[in-house]
Amino acid sequence: MPSCLVHTGDEGVTLSGAAVRKLLERGDGDAALLYLALLRRQGSVPPRSLAGELRWDRGRIEAAEAALRELGLIAPVEPPPAPAEERPVYQRADVAGRLEESGEFRGLVKAVEEKLGKRLTTADVSVLLGLNDYLGLPADVIFLLVGHCAERVRRRFGEGRRPGMKQIEKEGYAWARMGIDTQEAAAAYLKRCARQEELLPRYMRALGLGDRAPVPSEEKYLLSWQEMGFSPEAVALACDKTVLKCHELRWAYCNGILKKWHEAGLHTVEEIQTQDRPSARRAEERPAGGGDSEMRRYMQDLHRNRR
Repeated sequence: MPSCLVHTGDEGVTLSGAAVRKLLERGDGDAALLYLALLRRQGSVPPRSLAGELRWDRGRIEAAEAALRELGLIAPVEPPPAPAEERPVYQRADVAGRLEESGEFRGLVKAVEEKLGKRLTTADVSVLLGLNDYLGLPADVIFLLVGHCAERVRRRFGEGRRPGMKQIEKEGYAWARMGIDTQEAAAAYLKRCARQEELLPRYMRALGLGDRAPVPSEEKYLLSWQEMGFSPEAVALACDKTVLKCHELRWAYCNGILKKWHEAGLHTVEEIQTQDRPSARRAEERPAGGGDSEMRRYMQDLHRNRR
């Protein structure tokens, strides 16, 4: 059956003959699609930001970008900076256009509404659009992100509490900075978070705080100490030193002790008890032969005083 080109009335993308020839000779469909997407945006966005629109993961879009560089169709640039903390401002028309053209995005909005138990406003949907379109997070990753935020709020504040879209957006930027942009990477990260959260009660008991849940600022300290590699028992040693010095638990002071141990490579109880004793530090700082010299000076002073 013969076919003909359908004119959509929006013919705003123009390819040069040289570009068409290079793309055809390359035979790389992903490179051609990425080039068309870049032309549609007049080259005003980095290729990485189009991952959401194309529904590609990082590896696929980076491979297509590398192909376009080899063809000389895009210029090599310095690595892009981390995403800004503010997404582009999406208008109502942008949101409506994406909902109309992308069934996957419509499905994401519906799934998020069910997860949060509310109807999303245009402003709410624009947050999801920013995560998908600007940061390039795929829809399935965004849904895992929303679920993670919802579970964290439920655990901290109880049943019935839900995260705000600003919280979800902030966490999305954190995921983008960490390179969590595939379902596999998100699953690994969530597994690690669950393991860390399971250990929080042990750290609270080690600090003498009983079985209560940590408040957000306390949890931030505890998670950072886990990341450094300290066990609850090692944290208890830092707590003892803090109380001895300050007569109470001061989180910032305790954190300072643990950071010094971390910088010195001391993490286990055995390492800390062996290497961080005051006598051991003084012995390391004393110059060779210093002990004999001090003894001689002491005896000389004693002899003079007896005269």
